[in-house]
Parts: sequence; C-alpha cells; structure tokens
Amino acid sequence: MTGNTTVLVVDDEDGVADSYADALSAEYDVIVAYSGEEALAELHPGVDIVLLDRRMPGISGDEVLAEIDSRHSDPRVVMVTAVEPDLDIVEMAFDEYLVKPVTAEQLRNVVERMLARKTLDQQVQRMFVLASKLATLESKLSLDQLETSDEYEALRAEFNTLRDEVELPDAEDDPYLEAALEKLEALLQSQ
Repeated sequence: MTGNTTVLVVDDEDGVADSYADALSAEYDVIVAYSGEEALAELHPGVDIVLLDRRMPGISGDEVLAEIDSRHSDPRVVMVTAVEPDLDIVEMAFDEYLVKPVTAEQLRNVVERMLARKTLDQQVQRMFVLASKLATLESKLSLDQLETSDEYEALRAEFNTLRDEVELPDAEDDPYLEAALEKLEALLQSQ
C-alpha cells in the first residue's frame, strides 16, 4: 500500500526526528524537518502524511497544524508528542494522536493506517478522526472530566450522528483498514 508515499517527520529533537526517519525510510520517502519553520517550507502537495511534534520553539506543532488546515492541504496528520492530550485537542485538525515515546513499529503502523484512511470517503474519514479523539480523551481523562465537558459531549454527538449516517466499507483485502474498522466497531459497541 506504500508506493511513493511521502512522510514529513517534524520534531525539534534531531535524534528523535532522525530515529523516526530511520524507522520509515526503508518503506517510504521521508522528509525531515527540525522546526515548525522547516516543516512549513517542506510542506507541498506530494506530502501524504505528517508526523508532527506539538511543543517546538518558534512555530509550534499546533501552529503548523493550523497552517496545514488553512492551506486546505490534505495530508493525514499524526501528532507524535510528549504533550498529554487534554480537551484542547477537540478542535485540532489532526487524524491521530500518539504520546511519546513511540516505537518504530507504532510509527509504521500509524503510517499504514493513515494510508488506508486516505482511500475512504470524507464522512468515513471524519468518523475515524472523531473516534481517535474520543479514544484518546477517554484513555487520558477522568470520567468526571469527560462528563462535565461540553467539548467532549459535542464531539460524541457528532460521532453518534455520523455513526447513524455512514456505511462503513468492506475491508477484507486490506489488513490495516480491517484492523482500523475493528477498532472503530469496538468503540461503537462501547457506547
């Protein structure tokens, strides 16, 4: 499923960025940016996936993410960061959120999931984004924090609306999409 996939790795810690690139470069074309400024300079229509750190000096990962969204660029964006997620992620335009440290296997798996999602229609992609945010928040915040959050309730309501409207694709021939759909189904059943 890789083909000529281009992954932009963005992290201000050179060693971390280089290790991510090493983990992915055998299967993908990898571009490394060591700052938000470099990330924006390297961002072009051929970039399929961005692995983005949040906390960087100068232009932060959050600002890079906002710029990607404002350009109406369509790479899948995965936040790979030491910043524990909070309700601030609800409005952020990323596809998945990983908390460091991450393994090479986790990086390869998330890239494959992002590639699988790119083939889906917009509503199904949105459903995956919402499911990822819900799962991230539910794993990191207390039940009390979730129950008192208007942002969380709005996110859950949007997810439930899409769940009622969207027909999920058949993924028999794509193990990554099949695994992603299994995770989504598990989330649906937990509601």
